[in-house]
Amino acid sequence: MSNYTVESTIVQTRDGAKLRTRLFKPMEEGEITDNLVVVLVHPFSILGGCQAFLQGIAAGLAGKGYKTVTFDMRGAGKSTGRPSLTGFAEIKDVIAVCKWVCENLSSDRILLVGSSAGAPIAGSAVDGIKEVIGYVSIGYPFGMFASILFGRHHKGILKSPKPKLFVMGTRDGFTSVKQLQKKLSSAAGRVETHLIEGTSHFQMEGAEFDNQMVNLILTFISSL
Repeated sequence: MSNYTVESTIVQTRDGAKLRTRLFKPMEEGEITDNLVVVLVHPFSILGGCQAFLQGIAAGLAGKGYKTVTFDMRGAGKSTGRPSLTGFAEIKDVIAVCKWVCENLSSDRILLVGSSAGAPIAGSAVDGIKEVIGYVSIGYPFGMFASILFGRHHKGILKSPKPKLFVMGTRDGFTSVKQLQKKLSSAAGRVETHLIEGTSHFQMEGAEFDNQMVNLILTFISSL
């Protein structure tokens, strides 16, 4: 039997995109740990990324007492609109969902978690949302070729003073460990890294890593 429930809704952005959104929450209100809400941002829409990639993590966090939100960015899944190649239009999607969280879930504390291309998109939104108190990246594409698309996002998260955790596999095909360390050497505020030995970029998106991601996120939350 599941220890969480799922509710669906539509969140509309300022420019009119309608985003399919799901709220994962503990089965009983008394099981909610605190008013912090985790918002998960999925991988690259153009390569088939959607909120379904993150349902295992969302379910795991809800089962541990945290309300967690997933959503399909514009043009992904059944959300309206068109996805952008560089992810800048999708920043509006993250902001709209976080606004919905604050208005509908009585929360003034949000942890943003981005997976793959969702990491630079979420990172660019961090300082535009005052309720965001921390950020977790799962496989941020800092490498040379990925930077052709997402390089202009780097500055947003690197200059943010908010606490940050970067999770990456040591065999990530988009970013080497050396590239990650070089980028983060100039980052502001508190920065943590967690390297998963022998793991590739797309492996980390698999369900077999969901429990590990949940535990890393929970540990990070406890330090905020």
